[in-house]
Amino acid sequence: MEFTRILAIRHGETTWNQDKRLQGHLDIPLNERGHWQARRAAEVLREEPIAAVYSSDLSRAHQTACAIAAAQGLSVQAHSGLRERHFGDFQGKTWTELEVEEPEATQAWRTRVPDFAPHGGGETLLQLRERIAATLSEIAVRHAGEQIVVVAHGGVLDILYRLATGLELQAPRTWTVENAAINRLLWTPEGLSLVGWADSGHLEAGSDDDVSA
Repeated sequence: MEFTRILAIRHGETTWNQDKRLQGHLDIPLNERGHWQARRAAEVLREEPIAAVYSSDLSRAHQTACAIAAAQGLSVQAHSGLRERHFGDFQGKTWTELEVEEPEATQAWRTRVPDFAPHGGGETLLQLRERIAATLSEIAVRHAGEQIVVVAHGGVLDILYRLATGLELQAPRTWTVENAAINRLLWTPEGLSLVGWADSGHLEAGSDDDVSA
């Protein structure tokens, strides 16, 4: 059976990552360090065979993907299905603000209640998992026998890890989701499997590890 090799990468750092401010679908660009991280990821992948580069259509992911694609002589294929979870009215807030303003909702978020959705059009974790699984399958099936790059967001990478390992949505997270780290997966029609995770040797220490991006 042919499989698709996937290099799944979280976008580089943004100012809101530094501030611990939830971004969700808000379109926040990379900061200076984020652009540096994107260039480092591009450099370390320069010699790898890559058939295509896909990205969330939000700027922070698309800018990261553009650096990687340029090093390969490729263009970026943007896909809204790779966007971060929609955080509804949580978007633009810090955790400190939310814990004061909406303590019960914040607790439901932090304990990963699968069917909890923030007011204002937010997605549940169940909806996010369904969207990401469908989007990745749609993309991967086009590239059987090839390797592709998928640049997305912290929440998306968290879901990919769970899909590849069979962990439940409410299982405590014991793995990192770092900005611009390289994560390796295999896709077949039967699903995802994990090859390698959180390779950040090309980056300086201290990359943000917060899946609210």
